[in-house]
Amino acid sequence: MTDKAPAHEDAHAAHHAHSHGHEASHGSLKSYTTGFILSVILTAIPFWLVMGDVFDNKAVTGALVMIFGVIQIVVHMIYFLHMNTKSEGGWTAMALIFTIVIVVIALSGSLWVMHHLNANMMVMSPEMMKNMP
Repeated sequence: MTDKAPAHEDAHAAHHAHSHGHEASHGSLKSYTTGFILSVILTAIPFWLVMGDVFDNKAVTGALVMIFGVIQIVVHMIYFLHMNTKSEGGWTAMALIFTIVIVVIALSGSLWVMHHLNANMMVMSPEMMKNMP
């Protein structure tokens, strides 16, 4: 019976090392509560900005809503997805950076194409529209 005990302890140690080998935290009630409160605040402020018609310039309001959205994404990644540079050897952060690069390329390329299509489209008068098939 003593022969089985070391094998069991080795298996338990290997399982423990395998299951807890990463540095990711699983959060606590305090961190989830902090994330929730920050999320509510970061939702309420843009809602107030839009519904209260705080700024006359819609571009300023839109920019602030976008900024609060980006901040809220970061809050969700930190407090709910537990992403940091230590978890899984930094691969989650690397995947995040890659995703951000791809999204920036796709968005900027789409905006560039739409801008050039708009700039190079022929202006049509109502008379030309009537003659269209």
